[in-house]
Amino acid sequence: MWKAWVVFIFALAAIAEEPHPVLSIGSPAPNFSLPGVDGRIHTLSDYDSSPVLVVVFTCNHCPIAQMYERRIQQLADDYKSKEVAVVAIQPNDPRAIRIDELDSSDMSDSLAEMKVRVEYKHLTYPYLYDGDTQQVARAYGPRATPHVFIFDHLRRLRYEGRIDTSYRTELVKTHEARDAIDALLEHKEIGVTHTGVFGCSTKWAEKSADRVAALEKIDEQPVNVTLASKADLAKLRTNPSRQMMLVDFWATWCGTCVAEFADLENTLHMYAHRDFSLVTVSANMPDENASVLHFLQKQHATSANLLFDTDDTEAHQTAFDPQWDSAVPYTVLLSGDGKVLYKKLGSVDMLELRRTILANLPSAYIGFNQYWQSQ
Repeated sequence: MWKAWVVFIFALAAIAEEPHPVLSIGSPAPNFSLPGVDGRIHTLSDYDSSPVLVVVFTCNHCPIAQMYERRIQQLADDYKSKEVAVVAIQPNDPRAIRIDELDSSDMSDSLAEMKVRVEYKHLTYPYLYDGDTQQVARAYGPRATPHVFIFDHLRRLRYEGRIDTSYRTELVKTHEARDAIDALLEHKEIGVTHTGVFGCSTKWAEKSADRVAALEKIDEQPVNVTLASKADLAKLRTNPSRQMMLVDFWATWCGTCVAEFADLENTLHMYAHRDFSLVTVSANMPDENASVLHFLQKQHATSANLLFDTDDTEAHQTAFDPQWDSAVPYTVLLSGDGKVLYKKLGSVDMLELRRTILANLPSAYIGFNQYWQSQ
């Protein structure tokens, strides 16, 4: 008997320590008033006429959430004629997301970035932002993205959990969210009212210290610059690293180069642990080494950094690319086998570049790459 009491006491302690409990089945829908990507403020009462309300907590940056974007859209489309309301809410505080947690995304989870994502993927369901205060997320308690909450016509919670059994469509065996919606529309009991969820954990504001610590760790890394010969540039073009490599030719006197430099370094920090590297090559003269290093240190440039070892810049340019005989910036993305995946003379379209990286970086599941290969 005492063992049962010990288990009960520990269970109570676990509940008490849970900072963001999941909304209980039978609970009324917590109110919300949130900005959407459409420029409007959306409230719970906006959906009063719908017999079923589906609230999905999801986001931009999580690869699992990305796999469900099209399924959320299909859910909204399929039940539109039955007046079921499907509303997506982005719960993460962008200030709590470490830069390396963006390793599967082209951007983070701000409202402005959400607008870019829905345009890129042609999403039409309401997509609302709760990242500044997380008041709504705290009321619902999503554990991960995606996490779905389904309410009946009285706005009582009747199902919460996953949308279906797998982020890989070919492995889906059951569709719990659709089953719950169908049951409510037919005034039947829901067979399964709760399931576990899978995806990226909700990024609560309390994690912002982790983001700061990660940036400080990057800042502590040494920054160096090495003189590179014509032979070094020729070898660089063959990509001896055998991992995806971004090569950025720049100079301190190039305004465009300076303007985009931080974004390129951020791109490195986003994908660094995914067999990705960045090499910067300064077209400054070799006796300008000190000013080049000073700039790199200000930028906390933890990339591999090279500097032409001669004032014969044309020879170095030709050694890397015989067809390049012009200005900087000049940016080239090479696959592990040296194939050119992206090449740009002039300012880089950072989203286009990052999407090209994500479409080609080796991943555990080909669907993660395919997501970035089509709109």
